[in-house]
Amino acid sequence: MSKRHTITAALPYTNGPIHIGHMAGVYVPADIYARYLRIKGEEVLFICGSDEHGVAISMKAKKDGITPKEVIDKYHNIIDKAFNDFGISFDYYGRTSSKVHHETAQEFFKAIHDKDGFETQTTEQLYDAKEDQFLADRYVVGTCPKCQHPEAYGDQCESCGSSLNANDLINPKSAISGETPSLKTTTHWYLPLDRYEAFLRSWILEGHQKDWKPNVLGQVKSWLDDGLKPRAVTRDLSWGIPVPVDGGENKVLYVWFDAPIGYISATKEWAAKEGKDWAPYWQDENTELVHFIGKDNIVFHCIIFPAVLKAMGSYILPKNVPANEFLNLEGQKLSTSKNWAVWLHEYLEDFPDKQDVLRYVLTANAPETKDNDFTWHDFQTRNNSELVAIFGNFINRVMVLMKKYYESVVPEPNEYSSVDTETLETLAAAPLKIGQLIEQYKFRAACQEMIQLARLGNKYLADEEPWKLIKTNPERVATIMHTAMQIAAGLAVLSEPFLPHTAKKLRDMLQLDKAVCWDSLKNEIPVKGNHTLGNASLLFEKIEDDAIAAQLEKLTS
Repeated sequence: MSKRHTITAALPYTNGPIHIGHMAGVYVPADIYARYLRIKGEEVLFICGSDEHGVAISMKAKKDGITPKEVIDKYHNIIDKAFNDFGISFDYYGRTSSKVHHETAQEFFKAIHDKDGFETQTTEQLYDAKEDQFLADRYVVGTCPKCQHPEAYGDQCESCGSSLNANDLINPKSAISGETPSLKTTTHWYLPLDRYEAFLRSWILEGHQKDWKPNVLGQVKSWLDDGLKPRAVTRDLSWGIPVPVDGGENKVLYVWFDAPIGYISATKEWAAKEGKDWAPYWQDENTELVHFIGKDNIVFHCIIFPAVLKAMGSYILPKNVPANEFLNLEGQKLSTSKNWAVWLHEYLEDFPDKQDVLRYVLTANAPETKDNDFTWHDFQTRNNSELVAIFGNFINRVMVLMKKYYESVVPEPNEYSSVDTETLETLAAAPLKIGQLIEQYKFRAACQEMIQLARLGNKYLADEEPWKLIKTNPERVATIMHTAMQIAAGLAVLSEPFLPHTAKKLRDMLQLDKAVCWDSLKNEIPVKGNHTLGNASLLFEKIEDDAIAAQLEKLTS
């Protein structure tokens, strides 16, 4: 019986497009995982959506002289289309501005409120007298008290990843007017995280010491060792989900309270569309929940959201939260505000048929354990030297020789040599080896095992030299080509999580039956004798220097 899996990918803010840092950190690894589980026959719900509240939206609207609704509509459409064009296989992509989400987030708040699960506190908060507005989160900039980075935000330092409160900042300034803010009294609801400290320590640091990534455990431990404190879950803002209890007038839910609930509201919308029950995907202990996020979201997904779910009482907790580190670009930190980024929708315009090239490069260079760097020259090298020269070259050689020697009909094998047997045994072992790495969220290593299979195919052909034997020993050539075809078929199956467009193209070329699947490779020959192949075409094309020069010029222009 297959398991049920709920997979979430961090909701992107709709204050700008998606860039390759987002793709490498969250969406490509999440998609690899979801595709792999589906191939294995597991029940998968892969959920995401646009995060359309919070200060970042309000600030973008103010800067552009438009309404927050116009901002979120513009960027939701750009992001959703880019994901679709790229081939990210979400089962549902929602919006936190939807009616269902507003109702679901308010239901969460009221349910916890009715259990006396919040505390109210009247405190002094930063206030911009010139703008007549309280300054929450990203309305404040200043020096980080932990790493001294001079441009930290009121909710987070993007340099060291620390989660902050606006009052923590040194020398705070209003991000709206540039003025030095004053302090003014206001009342808010707080989630008493200190009540959940023992539970979180037991659940994560004791229960997941061996299977969660060190960077995740380290950040959680740091927070717990500092001692958890109540965290405000409401804000004095005009844009967001209204606080649904008495005294909540002119206040909205904190975006980090409402945004993760967006996974649940999106599940409800998907279930209504499909005529299914949403609850098992979030409330059944037999469901495995995995959150894919970047390292700047660890605290929210490992401490705050689990505390909210625990307070509700009926929800499952994540099996894992495999957060990645950051991806830099040409040696510099990616920056939306400075336009130092490779935007996904622009990449797809410039390289409309090369989705899998970017997937491969971002996976092969994934920032799984430390920050990594994307360069356009490395992108070109990996395409030309690995995808073209190794993967594509092997498939092309096999298809050309099959056409030349056998009119594209797979020959029956004769007696296997020890090399043939070893080659087929390596192929049979590959699904388990690659699968285990994917299940451990080691996508970079899994991808390299896949490309290693293509290397094996090239070496096998080069060593066995069927072109030298076709006249003198045609029986041996039949066995060589039959064996090479098994590697080609294996690549069509095993590349699918990493290179889905390529895998489909290769399956069509090989005319592979649907029965040829991940698990069948372990104990069955995927392509039998007398099988007729389809028409051959190149899987990958070289990327020339002028295309790379154009991208580098775009960055600096």
